[in-house]
Amino acid sequence: MRPRIGSIQLCILTSCYILVSCNNTFWQKASDYLGSGSGPLWALYLAMAALFVAAVTPFSTKYLIKPFLIFLVMVAAVAAHFTDTFGVVIDSDMIRNAMETTPAEAQHLITPDLIVHVAIFGILPSMLIGWVKVDHHPFMRKVVWNVVAILASLAIFSVCGATYSREYTAAVRERRDITKSFNPVTPIVSTARYFLSLRKEAAIVVQPVGVDAAVRPPVTAINKPRVTIIVAGETARAENFSLGGYERETNPQLKARNVVYFSNTTSCGTATATSIPCMFSRFGRSDFSHAKAMGNENLLDVLAHAGIDIAWFDNNTGSKGVADRINYLDLAGSKDPRFCQEGECLDGIFLDKLDQWLSHVKGDSVLVLHQLGSHGPAYYLRYPEHQGTFVPDCRTPELGKCSAGEIVNAYDNSILYTDYFLATVIDRLKARSGQMAAGMIYMSDHGESLGEKGLYLHGTPYLFAPSQQTHVPFLTWFDDDFTKSMGLDPSCLRKETSSPTSHDNLFHSVLGMMSVSTSVYDRKLDVFAACTRGNS
Repeated sequence: MRPRIGSIQLCILTSCYILVSCNNTFWQKASDYLGSGSGPLWALYLAMAALFVAAVTPFSTKYLIKPFLIFLVMVAAVAAHFTDTFGVVIDSDMIRNAMETTPAEAQHLITPDLIVHVAIFGILPSMLIGWVKVDHHPFMRKVVWNVVAILASLAIFSVCGATYSREYTAAVRERRDITKSFNPVTPIVSTARYFLSLRKEAAIVVQPVGVDAAVRPPVTAINKPRVTIIVAGETARAENFSLGGYERETNPQLKARNVVYFSNTTSCGTATATSIPCMFSRFGRSDFSHAKAMGNENLLDVLAHAGIDIAWFDNNTGSKGVADRINYLDLAGSKDPRFCQEGECLDGIFLDKLDQWLSHVKGDSVLVLHQLGSHGPAYYLRYPEHQGTFVPDCRTPELGKCSAGEIVNAYDNSILYTDYFLATVIDRLKARSGQMAAGMIYMSDHGESLGEKGLYLHGTPYLFAPSQQTHVPFLTWFDDDFTKSMGLDPSCLRKETSSPTSHDNLFHSVLGMMSVSTSVYDRKLDVFAACTRGNS
C-alpha cells in the first residue's frame, strides 16, 4: 500500500533532504567560518530550510509538485557530485563551459562515481517522491494553507537572519564562495543567466576593429616572410613550469632552446570560454565581457586587415568565436592512430599540418595552434604512456582514486609533453630559417587546481580563484632574423621578464611583433616595446 502525505509536508521533507544530503560543501564552508556547532550555524540550518520551503511551496499543485521536486533533487544530486568532488562552483561561466565542451571531453567527467552518486542521492529519492500519494486540499483551502506555510517560513527565516545578521553579513562579504556553493539554487540560476545571455548575444552585430591596420617596414630589412606561431595553451599553470622555478625539470627542452619566459603572468579568466576570447580581444580583463568579445573584431581580424595571412588550427573545443572570420582547421576529431584515441588527440597531431602550412607561406603570416595541453581530469591522456617520466601517475579521470602525488605526476607529465611539443615547433621553424624569419609566442589560457584547498580542475570564479588557476606560463622565442626585424634587444627583454604581465598584453604584443601600425595598438601593453628601437 502506497503511503500518503500532504503536499506541504512533502515540500518540507524534500527541502530538508536536499539541504542535508546535497550541500556538503556549502555546510562545510559555513561551518569553517561560523564555527562547528555554533548558534549562528544552527540558526543558518533553520533559516535555509525555511527559505527553501517558502520557495518550493508555491509549486505544490496537483500536477506540478512531483515533477518539480524530482527536478530539484536530480539537479542537486548532479551538482553536489562536482561541487563536493572537485570543489567547483557552477556559475554561468561553468555552464557555458559545459555547453561548449565536446563529447570526448565530457566523457571523462561521466564516471562510475558520478553514476553511483546520482543513483543514490538523485534517482532513489526521486522514485520515492514518485511513489507516495500526495493529498491536496480543495483549491481555496490549499491557497490558505500555502500562504500560511510561506509566511511562517519567511518569519522563521527573518528571525534567524535578524538574530545573527552581523555574522551572516560578514560571512557573505568575506567568503562569497559560501553562497556560490548552494545547491540546487546556484546551478539553476546560473543556467537561466546563461540562456538569457545567449538570447542577448544572438542580436549582436560584430563591429570592425583596426581597419586602419598596415604593416610597417621592419626595423632591419629582410627579404623573406615574417612568420609568428601563437600557441594558445590549455590548463598549464605556471607553478609547475621549471622555467619559473618549479623544483622538477618539466621544461628541459625549452630551457635548451633559450626561450624568454615571463614569470609573473596572470590570466583573464579561469576557463577556456572566457580566457580565449579575452586573450585575443583588445579589451583588458577589467572591462572584458563575453558580449564585448562577440561584438568586436579581435587580434586576428586586425592582422588580416593589415594584409597578413591568418589561420587557426584547433585541437580543443573550438576558438570560442575568435576564428570565425579566418581560415580554420579542426583537428580534434582526427582519426590518426599515432596521436588519437578515445575521441581525443595528442597535440602532436599539429606537427604534420604545421609543416604543410609552413611549406605554403608566401608572405607575412600568423598561425594559431590551440592546444588540448593539460586539460583534466584525464591528464594521463595528454601524453604518450611511454613518455610518462614521473611515476606512478594517475591513470584514471576519477581523481579521488589517486593519491595527491599520482595526480601531480600525471599533470607534470602533461607539462613535459607540452615542453616537447613547443620545442618541436621551434625546431620546425629553425629548419626553415633560410625561407622565413620566425617567432613563437606561447601563453596558457588558465591554470589548474590539483587539490590545493580542496579544489580540483579550474573554472573557479575569478574573485576567489586561487593563484594555481590564474598564474599562467608565457614565453617567446625568435630566430635571429625575426629579432633583427623587430629591432629587439634580447638582453634588455630578459631583464623585463619578472615584471607583471597578463593576457591583456597578447593583443598589443603580437601587433608589435608583426610591425603592425593601427590606432588600436597600445605601446604600453606591448611587452617588447621597451626593448625595441624604431617601434612607435
